[in-house]
This record gives sequence, C-alpha cells and structure tokens, in this order.
Amino acid sequence: MPNTKSAVRRVRRVKIQSTVNRLRKSKYRSAIKKIENLINSNKMADAKKFFPKFQSILMQVAKSGVIKKKTASRKISKISKKI
Repeated sequence: MPNTKSAVRRVRRVKIQSTVNRLRKSKYRSAIKKIENLINSNKMADAKKFFPKFQSILMQVAKSGVIKKKTASRKISKISKKI
C-alpha cells in the first residue's frame, strides 16, 4: 500500500496508463495479424490498401512508447517486402 499522498496518486495514474498501453498494444497486435492474414490469403489488393493504415498504427504505438521506434520500422519494412 502507498504511504504518501503522491504515491496514492501515482498508483491511480499507473493503473490508467496500464489500461491505455494495453489497448495500444492490442491495436498493434491486431493490425499485424490483419495484414499477415491478408498477405497469406493472397489478397494483395486489400493488403496494399490497408498498408498505409498499418504504418500509421505502428508509428502511433511507437511514438507513445509501447514499442520501440526501430521495432515498428523493422515490422513495416518486413511487411513492405512481402507486399
């Protein structure tokens, strides 16, 4: 249990941040799964259409610090080679 007033506030803040980060990570993982499913099912037109949105999602997540920027760039690069 937190002993000081600031520690109590910090616990509240961390709980909210954890929820937000979990949502962002879920969004990131679902975007990767979606584009990989499109590529594996040979729907290249749909994959190409979704690719800009995919890039945007990954960079938003990287910007917020849930994943590192280089990780996002590496994932984007790998997918762009497949398309």
